[in-house]
Amino acid sequence: MINETITITNNIDGSCHEYPLKQGTLGPPAVDISSLYRDAGFFTYDPGFMATASCHSAITFIDGEKGVLLYRGYPIEQLATKASFLEVAYLLFYGNLPSEQELDDFEGVIMQHTMLNENLKSFLDGFRYDAHPMAVLCGVVGSLSAFYHDSIDVHDPRYREVSAHRLIAKIPTIAAATYKHNVGEPIMYPRNDLRYCANFLYMMFATPCADYEPRLIAEKALNLLFILHADHEQNASTSTVRLAGSSGANPFACIAAGVASLWGPAHGGANEAVLDMLAEIGSVENVAKFIEKAKDKDDPFRLMGFGHRVYKNYDPRAKIIREVCHQVLEELADAKNPLFDLALELERIALEDEYFVERKLYPNVDFYSGIIYQALGIPRNMFTVMFALARTVGWVSHWAEMMSEPSMRIGRPRQIYHGPQVRDYVPISKR
Repeated sequence: MINETITITNNIDGSCHEYPLKQGTLGPPAVDISSLYRDAGFFTYDPGFMATASCHSAITFIDGEKGVLLYRGYPIEQLATKASFLEVAYLLFYGNLPSEQELDDFEGVIMQHTMLNENLKSFLDGFRYDAHPMAVLCGVVGSLSAFYHDSIDVHDPRYREVSAHRLIAKIPTIAAATYKHNVGEPIMYPRNDLRYCANFLYMMFATPCADYEPRLIAEKALNLLFILHADHEQNASTSTVRLAGSSGANPFACIAAGVASLWGPAHGGANEAVLDMLAEIGSVENVAKFIEKAKDKDDPFRLMGFGHRVYKNYDPRAKIIREVCHQVLEELADAKNPLFDLALELERIALEDEYFVERKLYPNVDFYSGIIYQALGIPRNMFTVMFALARTVGWVSHWAEMMSEPSMRIGRPRQIYHGPQVRDYVPISKR
């Protein structure tokens, strides 16, 4: 908080009103205009909330100009290369990195909650065999309050914690079950002797008729991807979770709302769009031609996986994921994977082309993540489910943070009305 104010002058009637500046630990100050309508009779207009701070938060900080991403103050580069996903989950939810004992206890609690109520299997069977996994995920997560309604008092801190634990634990089980339903294989129960990411791989790819042990490189790749996707400040899905939670909705309903928001192709489906784009380009020889198409404003072709709404510099997550993509392809697939070779050439040309350099259209995290998922054997229709699995940690952290604030109020955005003025009803016989 800083003791400075901004004066807003109404040029219509000459009135002046002062509004305080609020300063966070990092980032630009914000003008507190919460009393603007009461003072001056005006709303503010900010489509997409590009310049509007909707809340206070101590969880994630992004500096898009410098390409910085911090979880609770820790650089993403350090966490992605040194921490486990559950260690990061603890950090995001509780605010600090855990001690060895705290992490052991947290992992134990999470693994105690990995099982699903058996009746949920019947619920899964009710979906069509070819239902999109995100449709199933959204429906099943939303139904959890019907099975675990013993801890949905959102005003009780302990119940909020239990619900968060259950969501972090059960989302991998649900995600793997949606895949098994989609491919017609038996649902595999979790193995609590495995680590979080290894357990998910086991539930995805094991069958009752054959032993399966997750490969270490696959577990490492998932651990990295989950950390990179765990949170990203006030994005569309996180804001959706907060808005739903502001009404007092139960946590399972709030996270289901986040899943629904993430399903949008402009949010969670970008890595799948990258693979579609690479398939359309076809070969390295075609890259230059498609680069020119991307620069032509009249051509519908667009480079997917380049640029970011927040980052105006290189996405810090993309630098990390690029190296791991090499490692995964060398161990799990042909090192000469044509999609990866094509992606590297596309990146090289785009980063040297003046058009993209001037506009700072650098590769983002989605550019490589789809290639890694494909190498791990995860089908495209599961890519956004993987994103939701990781982002659940961020969602529950933001939800719990908001619910703990004494001043929390229900979200109620304003609008500029463009409809008809007042008009009288006319009987249908006279219309």
